[in-house]
Amino acid sequence: MIVEKRRFPSPHQHIHLYTVTYEADGLRMKGLLAEPAGEGFYDGFLYLRGGIKNVGMVRPGRIVQFAAQGFVVFAPFYRGNQGGEGNEDFAGEDRKDAFAAFQLLKQHKKVKKDRIHIFGFSRGGIMGIWTAVEMKQEAASFVTWGGVSDMKLTYEERVDMRRMMKRVIGGPPHKVPEAYENRTPLNDVDKIEAPVLIIHGEEDQNVSIEHAYLLEDALRQHGKSVETWYFHGYNHYFPPQHNREIVRRLTTWMHSRKSGNVVK
Repeated sequence: MIVEKRRFPSPHQHIHLYTVTYEADGLRMKGLLAEPAGEGFYDGFLYLRGGIKNVGMVRPGRIVQFAAQGFVVFAPFYRGNQGGEGNEDFAGEDRKDAFAAFQLLKQHKKVKKDRIHIFGFSRGGIMGIWTAVEMKQEAASFVTWGGVSDMKLTYEERVDMRRMMKRVIGGPPHKVPEAYENRTPLNDVDKIEAPVLIIHGEEDQNVSIEHAYLLEDALRQHGKSVETWYFHGYNHYFPPQHNREIVRRLTTWMHSRKSGNVVK
């Protein structure tokens, strides 16, 4: 699946960074790979970014931050970005980019095959839900932070994004309801086998906490393993010090998930 792998300057002496070209869905796409320099095997970490196009692009420092907690991290840029083929369609066909990225980690020589975690931030949250649905027992855990779970709700809340969403998805929800329903995975969470952690700021204006509540309720209705960390007074972006603390906490949570729920 990896077509090309090139070293990229790393801000951390013990983490190697690479830009990767990989194939998925008949397209060649790009992503950023971070590997601990030390010998041995590590948990895999699929980082699903937020935004679209150049908004919310993967930041090397963020990827390294997670890799430094003992993971091999891969962050797909999604189709059509950074020289990749195709066009993003906001949790439509481009969700296959995330599925393929999970498989890329599974094939990585330093990754424990039964220990691959999914992490989604903002728009990456809905990509992560779909990936957890698709991978079923193969995912060790799934964490969504400030994550989208309902595409129609996103259209209603984000007036500033409506023009883009109409262009990419094909129109507003009342004209193409099936396009929004097909991108919203809440009716499919019964297929998720991985334990789920939902992190959300209660004052989030970019992705309202209603998205977290909807996902939590859907998971609980199906008796799924779900934990929630809701933060009063916090918005979409946490203060740096608290951000670092949450990264440590959530990665510790990931490492503590047992392997019994995944395919070996």
